[in-house]
Amino acid sequence: MSGQPVIRVEGLRTRFGQLVVHDQLDLEVQHGEVLGIVGGSGTGKSVLLRQLLGLMRPERGRVEVLGHDLATLSDAARRTLQALQGVLFQDGALFSSLTVAQNIQVPLRERLSLPERLLDQLAGLKLAMVGLPLDSCGRYPSELSGGMRKRAGLARALALDPQLLFLDEPTAGLDPIGAAEFDRLIRRLQQSLGLTVVMVTHDLDSLATICDRVAALVDKRTVVGTLSQLRKLQHPWLQAYFHGPRGRAAAQAATEEG
Repeated sequence: MSGQPVIRVEGLRTRFGQLVVHDQLDLEVQHGEVLGIVGGSGTGKSVLLRQLLGLMRPERGRVEVLGHDLATLSDAARRTLQALQGVLFQDGALFSSLTVAQNIQVPLRERLSLPERLLDQLAGLKLAMVGLPLDSCGRYPSELSGGMRKRAGLARALALDPQLLFLDEPTAGLDPIGAAEFDRLIRRLQQSLGLTVVMVTHDLDSLATICDRVAALVDKRTVVGTLSQLRKLQHPWLQAYFHGPRGRAAAQAATEEG
C-alpha cells in the first residue's frame, strides 16, 4: 500500500427511493492522515461512513479499502478486513450489560483464543492508552460520564490494533474542555500507532486542530482539501460554514495554538 490511498471511492451513487444523496462521488484517503468529513444535514455523511465500513452498498460505484474492492470480498475476506478497522460510534455504543473490560474484550473474543488473564491485561492496556484508570474495568457504561464512555468505546475500537480508525461525531455531547482533550487524544494515538483516521464531525475546532484534510459533502459530491484551501472556495455552503462566527473562532483558536 506504500504510496497508494488506503481508501479509494470512485463514482459513488447512493439513492433512497427518489432521493439521490451521492452522485459521482469520489474520495481518496491517504495513509497516516486524519480526514474530517463534513456536510449539511441530509448530505449523507454517516451513510458514506457506513459504506466505507462495508455496512451499506451503494447503488453504483466502487469502494476500495486497503486495496480490496468491498463489493467482491468473500465473507472470510470481509471479516479479515474488518479486523483491521476500528470504529467509534456516537456515545461509545457500549453494551450496557457488560462491564468496560468485557466491552473491550468483545472483539478479542470474537477473533482470538486467549486465556482470561491475558484478556484482562489487554483490556487494562487499552484503557491506559485512552487515559482511563484501571478501576474503570469493572464499571458498567451507566456508571461512566459521557466522556468516559467515549474513551471506553475508543479503547474497544483499538482492541485489535487496527490500521484504520473510523469516528462518528467523536466530540458530540462533550463540553469544550472535554472535546479539546479528546481531540488531543486522537491525534496522539494517530501519531504513536501510525493510524489512518476518518472522522465525521460537525466540530469546527476538531477540523482546525487535528484534521490534515477535510472532505466537504456538497452538491452530492466531495470537495477535498486542507482547511485553508476550503475556506478560500466560493461555494455558498462552504462560505457559510467556514466563515460564520463559529468558523472564524475555530480558525483563530487554531492559529493561536499553532
